[in-house]
Amino acid sequence: MITVVGESLVDLIEDPSGEAVAHPGGSPANVAVALARLGQPTTLLTQLGADAYGRLLRAHLAGSGVRLDPASVLDLPGTSVARTRVAADGQARYDFDIAWRSFPDRTLAGVGSGSHCLHTGSLATVLAPGADDVLALLRDRRASTMISYDPNCRPALMGDRTTAGHLVEELVSVSDVVKVSLEDLGWLHPGRGHEELGREWLARGAVLVVVTLGDGGAWAVTRRGAARVDARPIRVVDTVGAGDAFTAGLLAALGERDLLGAARRTALGGVGRDTLTSVLAEAAHVAARTCGRRGADPPTRAELAADLAVSRPDT
Repeated sequence: MITVVGESLVDLIEDPSGEAVAHPGGSPANVAVALARLGQPTTLLTQLGADAYGRLLRAHLAGSGVRLDPASVLDLPGTSVARTRVAADGQARYDFDIAWRSFPDRTLAGVGSGSHCLHTGSLATVLAPGADDVLALLRDRRASTMISYDPNCRPALMGDRTTAGHLVEELVSVSDVVKVSLEDLGWLHPGRGHEELGREWLARGAVLVVVTLGDGGAWAVTRRGAARVDARPIRVVDTVGAGDAFTAGLLAALGERDLLGAARRTALGGVGRDTLTSVLAEAAHVAARTCGRRGADPPTRAELAADLAVSRPDT
């Protein structure tokens, strides 16, 4: 099982006419939905409102097979919202109205227990006061489960770049799998190369660092070596949720190879180039499929299998 911790929100995505349509979103929630659609048993710890948007998100999560952790805060007066504007090239830009509260005392005691992996990232790891609870949870669970982290930086909400960078590095130091975008690294460390930073993050404690390169594909590194894959060709509708879909594809691919779990850290750190390449290719496939339709709408395992059957017909 994989436990995901973080925000759920509604994306109000503007179409070309400027009309906004509500879509379920929130980076950690997107990861949870994508994992469940890929056949991974998935639990989400989140915070939801008691309004119509909250009901929309509950139905979306349940419809994709995501289990809500009982410690989730489910009775907030309003649900967090992001307004998303999609440029002509499909790239998304965001404005947020979001709150991430502290969790009630002792409610986090069982979160992540029995999971092979605990994933978090994005706003849940930077917005006070809830971010402090998330960091404490990661520190407490690291001995018993594998930790996955995606900074998914939102500069408008992260304050001073230097302070944000220190926080990201603290989170990297308690994580095993770190997935980050080239855009994130460009904001956190302008002018520095992603390969240099990836290896630096290994030295801070990560076991596997993966950098998504947009239309340049993806690159990954462990202490044993590195691998890179090209982006999978797709007609881009928008990029909303693409990074989250990649993260889910990455974790699902690792899980299918028995590379998740605290007891599998050494095995993960020792994977060779061929395994890294195949894992990256599978994650890129999930992300590409998501870019091919509106909003954060990741594919199912059956859809990916159908794609592969078409690309490799029987001869």
